[in-house]
Amino acid sequence: MHMADALVSPAVAATMYAATGVAAAYSVKKSREEDLPKKIATMGVMGSFVFAAQMINFTIPGTGSSGHLAGGMLLAAMLGPYAGFLTMIGVLLIQGLLFGDGGLLALGANIWNMGFYGCFLGYMLIWKPMMKSGMSSKKIATASMLGSILALQLGAFSVTLQTLASGVTELPFGVFVGAMQPIHLAIGAVEGLITAAVLGYVFKARPSMLSEVVENRSKADTAGLKRGNVMAILTVAALLIAGIGALFASRNPDGLEWSMERVAGTAELASSGGAYSFFENIQSFFSILPDYALKGSDAPIGTTISGVLGVAVLLMISAILGLTAKKAFSKKK
Repeated sequence: MHMADALVSPAVAATMYAATGVAAAYSVKKSREEDLPKKIATMGVMGSFVFAAQMINFTIPGTGSSGHLAGGMLLAAMLGPYAGFLTMIGVLLIQGLLFGDGGLLALGANIWNMGFYGCFLGYMLIWKPMMKSGMSSKKIATASMLGSILALQLGAFSVTLQTLASGVTELPFGVFVGAMQPIHLAIGAVEGLITAAVLGYVFKARPSMLSEVVENRSKADTAGLKRGNVMAILTVAALLIAGIGALFASRNPDGLEWSMERVAGTAELASSGGAYSFFENIQSFFSILPDYALKGSDAPIGTTISGVLGVAVLLMISAILGLTAKKAFSKKK
């Protein structure tokens, strides 16, 4: 659901940057009230995992479309809404800068559409209330499914509202909504299954790593595998998914591209103007592996290098932030 710059006007883009900035600032404030240094390593691992998972488009049978994990619900269930949202910002920023995935002008909108609803609404309205009286595998599966579908439906609807507000006449609102919502319902259902599988594994392996573990906390802190072992398993999984699994991703257009092709006859709309050129030049400068490929080559090794590099960069950033946070917190004490 990564929007290209051509889908948003500069005014709408600025509005979405402002909205995302407010949510990010509030998330930073709330994260400082929590034990942030202890979360940063997990943020890096889960950010890497979501980055890797987003590289794999899965086919939606009978449609000619595909979808990929958004990850907001998964991040919030693991990290809480605030750290989860900040992690999503890091993932989408790296995708946009290094790999040209999603426009930089549209970055604020993409963060909002793919991160806000899962991290906040899916968490606050579904995950937290359902886990209030205790966790179970059944509750986790149900919350994952409902939260993912809710997040994808709201995210898809936001895309249509943003194109409407931007005056994108090639995508009439009513017809565009009629294409976007059903396909993202299917994508959300698949995301729910993936999210349930990952959270179900963590629940069995190390339940204390999940947000909202409210009963038997002392038992949860020692149950299953050591936290470091679970983190290592998730890291290896991210590397394998990004480096190898991505080679087998569906080549069908994703839900947004598919909807655009049905409505406008193309998934690429033209844009012109100073703001578009400015952000395009920035993106071109930083994108060392545009579209997750070597420049001028379609060789599969480009996808593997892109995946491994993305995972490594996110882990490196989390390590740097972790050291910085520890020093800052120790000075305060």
